[in-house]
Amino acid sequence: MAYFKLPAGVRDVLPEECMALEGAEEVLRLKFRGEGFLPVRTAGLEYYDTFAGIRSAVEQSQMFKMTDRDGKLIVLRPDMTLAAARIAATKLGSERAKLYYFSNIYDFSAGGNSEREVAQAGVEIFGEEGAASDACAVAFAAECLKAVGVEDFIIDIGHVGFYKGLLEGSGLSEEAAEEIRGYINAKDAVNTEIALKAHGASAKAQAAILALPSLFGGAQVLSEAEKLTDNPLALSSLSHLKKVYAQLKERGAEKYVSFDLGTVKSLAYYSGMVFTGLAAGAGAPVLSGGRYDGLCAQFGKNLAAVGFAIGLSRALGAVKKGGKAQC
Repeated sequence: MAYFKLPAGVRDVLPEECMALEGAEEVLRLKFRGEGFLPVRTAGLEYYDTFAGIRSAVEQSQMFKMTDRDGKLIVLRPDMTLAAARIAATKLGSERAKLYYFSNIYDFSAGGNSEREVAQAGVEIFGEEGAASDACAVAFAAECLKAVGVEDFIIDIGHVGFYKGLLEGSGLSEEAAEEIRGYINAKDAVNTEIALKAHGASAKAQAAILALPSLFGGAQVLSEAEKLTDNPLALSSLSHLKKVYAQLKERGAEKYVSFDLGTVKSLAYYSGMVFTGLAAGAGAPVLSGGRYDGLCAQFGKNLAAVGFAIGLSRALGAVKKGGKAQC
């Protein structure tokens, strides 16, 4: 009967898959603890107003909302990084912390075949900054994917500062820049060009931004990107990525990474390097992370921060299918 069906985007996890998920969680728990991370479990419900003044990748309109008994709006946990940053800024006395979690997040914007309830495992590192810290996060992300059995994967690395640098002097408003960022992430060159012209971007900015989707591959793309701009922020972002790559080579992790300057995540949320894990057999990224140095300050304590989350069901789907990654 109809009332036995589940809402779009959610599903039951049956015994075979549930056992696989539990096995992956146990493997990752050992990895996390072995690297000195401590566990946290964040509240599943938070006040809607908590996010009113927070510049976040999750818009309030895209949160599951309900009314509490006192009439106040509350939301289902929309993002684990937001919750971990709130804890680090308001409840931990130390200036440095390494936290891990296993938790579900709830995405109101998804639907149809997309997941609205997503099981994640992740880590957040607070109080560390610099290329060495960024490289450590990326290398550890690769180790975690291998630990759960994902063999054919690549981690694409970008930097939001490069896009921000291209925007300086472009004549684009913050709203226009965010609209165009969405088109770039979707690899939609047609609408990117239309929007750039419609919003009156300078010719120099148009040329550089339209080149973003082609800037992917090995470390040589960083040198290619330097030819597109003389903006100090953009150039310093590329210099930082070169340092990250050098650190990855020292760790023997460079074979797991590529660069994609056309991956431009939320400018309100991320502050520096960003990265995405792509794996064979998965129709969407299995891992996502980056640096978000300004987020904790919005909760009252300024802490450098970097982290990543693994989508457990997607990662295990890649393990099960075991095809070749399309990179």
